[in-house]
Amino acid sequence: MSKKVAFIQGNEGAAHGALYAGCTFFAGYPITPSTELAERMAARMPKMDGVFVQMEDEIASIAAVIGAAWTGKKAMTATSGPGFSLMMENLGFAVMTETPLLVVNVQRGGPSTGQPTMSAQGDMLQCRYGSHGDIGIVALAPNSVQEMYDLTVKAFTLSERLRCPAFLMTDEHVAHMRERIDLPDAVEVVDRAELEPGTPPFAAGPDLVPGFPTFGKGHRVHVTGLTHDERGYPVATDPEVHAALVERLVRKVEGARREIADYEVVNPGAEVVFVCYGAPSRAVAQLVADRPDEGIGVLRLRLVWPFPDHALAEFPDAAVFIVPEQNLGQIASEVERHTDRPVVSAPKIGGELHTPAELARVLEEVRRR
Repeated sequence: MSKKVAFIQGNEGAAHGALYAGCTFFAGYPITPSTELAERMAARMPKMDGVFVQMEDEIASIAAVIGAAWTGKKAMTATSGPGFSLMMENLGFAVMTETPLLVVNVQRGGPSTGQPTMSAQGDMLQCRYGSHGDIGIVALAPNSVQEMYDLTVKAFTLSERLRCPAFLMTDEHVAHMRERIDLPDAVEVVDRAELEPGTPPFAAGPDLVPGFPTFGKGHRVHVTGLTHDERGYPVATDPEVHAALVERLVRKVEGARREIADYEVVNPGAEVVFVCYGAPSRAVAQLVADRPDEGIGVLRLRLVWPFPDHALAEFPDAAVFIVPEQNLGQIASEVERHTDRPVVSAPKIGGELHTPAELARVLEEVRRR
């Protein structure tokens, strides 16, 4: 496959990935530090028979994306913390209605308005648990401009395949850095499976994912956020119907955990292992490069949700896991749930990235214990 080389910003890489994946609808509201992504989509989509709409706020943006998805479009939006919070109710609606879509969250310091121009990873639990009820979603975390492109494509693929919202959980550092990337002429994409004629619109097969009844293609379907049966009709007071529906919505994602897992393993025989994702993983990589003879282990997550708990077993001799994050330990708590080994959280908030020297101090402290 031929390709071309570009030197671009992370947000621009995500925009390229979306367009190559077949995205034809973007609705959003400008917010730092994600605005460049919207700007690039606004410039490119009209030239590619796509639609870009700047909405009045983030609530309207995610609602428009859901509507576009039901017409058969690959649809997305981009935002940051405050806007992401506004989207939560409609993201729960997208889960309940099994609407494929992509949200790019360029994380910044919070809570509230926080640090608009500074980096963070404080929304990692919000994307997984921010909507009320039990939900199933997928979330990816790039650490480079190349992965902003690659994982945007993958996020669309997983969303379409599993009929659920997907999140690209990046951060200001990665979104605003500029790097050389390869842009292939074409990428392999997966489109949602169309509903077979005469099939109830929410009747799922062995993979637990129903075919998609695209508006305008002859299907008669009722779409509601209420608990519904396989026909889509509300059945909100039947415990058995509710349990069967919600369990399927979760199991179709959680059941694919091992199959869709995406992570990198360095030094699987290590006793001290860093578990990392996003921008902090670059500092970890530098630390490992600076100390090549120390056998430091690294588990770098590219797909964070569903959490690949089985990946921890890639390090059978691990005595301790160290988790550096731009938050106060959100994924560290998830690691603790899935191992009986000690877990050391290495948080850093305020907008600045961990330095290799800071991580080295954590490493030395752990080794002295």
